[in-house]
Amino acid sequence: MQNFIRPVIASIVLLYAVGGCVETVAEDAAEPAITVDDRDHWSFHPLSFSSVPPLPKQSGQCETVIDRFIAFRQESKGLEFSPLASRRQLIRRLTFDLTGLPPTESAIQNYLSDKQIGGYERLVERLLSSPAYGEHQSQFWLDLARFAETDGYEHDKIRPEAWRYRDWVIRAMNDDMPYDQFVRAQIAGDLESDSGQIATSFCLSGPDMPDINSQEERRHILLNEMTSTVGAVFLGLQVGCAQCHDHKYDPFSQADFYRLRSFFNSSVSVVKNKSVSTLSERTKDVPKSFLMIRGSWSRPGAEVSPAFPRVLLRSATTPKTNRSRLDLANWITSDDNPIAARVIVNRVWQQHFGRGLSDMPSDFGLIGNEPTHIDLLDWLAAELIRGNWSIKSLRRLIVTSTTYRQNSVASNEGDKSNRWYTRYPRRRLTGEQIRDAMLTISGQLNSKKFGPGVRPPLPPELTKTLLNNQWKVTADKSEHVRRSVYIFARRNLRYPIFDAFDRPDANSSCSARSKSTTAPQSLLLFNSTFSLSTARRFAGRLNDSPRADRVAKAVELAWGRPVGEDELAVLQKFLTDQTGLIKAEQRPIENLAMPVPADDRSQPAEQAALVDLCLALMNANEFIYYD
Repeated sequence: MQNFIRPVIASIVLLYAVGGCVETVAEDAAEPAITVDDRDHWSFHPLSFSSVPPLPKQSGQCETVIDRFIAFRQESKGLEFSPLASRRQLIRRLTFDLTGLPPTESAIQNYLSDKQIGGYERLVERLLSSPAYGEHQSQFWLDLARFAETDGYEHDKIRPEAWRYRDWVIRAMNDDMPYDQFVRAQIAGDLESDSGQIATSFCLSGPDMPDINSQEERRHILLNEMTSTVGAVFLGLQVGCAQCHDHKYDPFSQADFYRLRSFFNSSVSVVKNKSVSTLSERTKDVPKSFLMIRGSWSRPGAEVSPAFPRVLLRSATTPKTNRSRLDLANWITSDDNPIAARVIVNRVWQQHFGRGLSDMPSDFGLIGNEPTHIDLLDWLAAELIRGNWSIKSLRRLIVTSTTYRQNSVASNEGDKSNRWYTRYPRRRLTGEQIRDAMLTISGQLNSKKFGPGVRPPLPPELTKTLLNNQWKVTADKSEHVRRSVYIFARRNLRYPIFDAFDRPDANSSCSARSKSTTAPQSLLLFNSTFSLSTARRFAGRLNDSPRADRVAKAVELAWGRPVGEDELAVLQKFLTDQTGLIKAEQRPIENLAMPVPADDRSQPAEQAALVDLCLALMNANEFIYYD
């Protein structure tokens, strides 16, 4: 009797909630009908293969089709491109953008000396082919995937194999895995090959509470969180808002949400006190899928079957199906889905310009902002599909454009917010980039690839906040200076420099990091043990140069350019004055921060002052920003 009443109650509740405007679907659940107006939102339209605008007045500056779209809108508003950035600015910008690292001295000199036509394009190819490319680009995806190597919550237990997903993403980026294949692997890789299962860690990378009393409640939470993340990351839609009731703004019913969830229902099994990391399809005792009344794990309503969100379908009806996760993965990047290509193109654009063409990259719904250049977004999405979903090809097109290669000086009074891309936006490095840059210029960076997360030493005041042995320092000290992407990702404690510079906590998908400016950022860069030890190694590297050349060498390494005459005078005076102050203090040599290795221990004050100079250079805006 109870099994009969529950679906009836669910239908009554939903019918009351939507005020009687319903369409009947195969599962006998009541929900609002999808109307013509619902489908009229820009992101739900079929992908438009936009025609390229005519040549603008600035045609001589248009290197790619992108520039024609941008220039067309600029000229309609009386605007124009800014002059191109200098070659030194471009190599620094491009190297940080594509690899997350500063350009080396030799790379800068090779590029500056390459006077042949196509030198910039050859630089682009070298950077796209670098193993460092995947290590940098993967971090953006790991933010979306809410990746961490622990469960979170109170006990924050380690997931011993979680790092394998991070390594899979890095390899996929470096191999330029076509995006449609990239999507398919993360949703249904286990259904295609035995080796594909690790990619499905995307679905279960979020927080989990293995010790919760009700494992059925745990499973419900995991399924809802997974479905919400798949909707936000691959479709750019906040479908998770429909877990408990029909979406208040977008045309997604609660039944839409649970039909989408039902694709994963047979793939998640939980055991108390045991982490889950990958999807695995059940072949026996497959559980039924239900709409959960008010989102409660204990109140199943009408039975539902797997189906795609109705508003993204060309047909107004939702047939009952027996589709698998592989069907869902294939549909996401199919011609029948108008939104997935737009979403990933917008994310890639965001990586290179600091914001997307639509500045709400995981919300293409009704309360999201319409793109400033919707015709360009559609053209790029179509180009991505025509190019076999190659993300590297998309990046190549973007970074070779005039739009990307402009300088960052504001020269158009009518575009102060840079809405129309009349300059390149000056950008701050992420915490990971700052740390990697510091290790690079000090000659310490260990380029070892892959493997379990590394745990460098932490300040005692941080380790005291953890349970026993939750940050067991890696024994091999050479591992402590590996790239930041390999630092152990604990959900309840972010590595200090990452935390200070706005790394997300991995408890939910992050499509755009915050951009805070706080006192702790400056204090950490100036006073931390890591900053001081790096400055000592940086100064030790300078000791390979003649004393008269050390200041100029320091600027070249830190800022990627020659020192100016006025700057040289100021820095030389600082070095002299600081040497005098340290001498006057008459501290014993063991109490001074000396270069590693020190050049001349007979001049300890001068050597300690050189460390202070290096520390100052790494705290300058020019070190942590690029134009």
